[in-house]
Amino acid sequence: MKATIWHNPKCGTSRNTLAILQERLGDDVAVIEYLKAPPTRDKLAQLYREAEMTPQQGLRLRGTDAQERGLPDADDDTVLEAMADDPSLIERPLVETDLGVRLCRPKERVEEIL
Repeated sequence: MKATIWHNPKCGTSRNTLAILQERLGDDVAVIEYLKAPPTRDKLAQLYREAEMTPQQGLRLRGTDAQERGLPDADDDTVLEAMADDPSLIERPLVETDLGVRLCRPKERVEEIL
């Protein structure tokens, strides 16, 4: 099995989730630092659809201006466009495997797709 993690190395939850993935999968983990290489709007839509969550549920509120911009109450397209333009609005870490996609908060959620 292979996994892809949209990772922020400054985030403890993201680092801990990556450690679980590396322990379980070794070198079969693709690490994408999403602040440097953000997913496209279409990729984000696909990830949230496969995770069975709305873009609003994947919106990072803490440390962002999402609330001030009205994003928690905005439509999906508006939220996805904002995330694609400003990847700091993406809650992390997102992990994708052959078994699905999860927003791994808490880190143990990654076990659901391993």
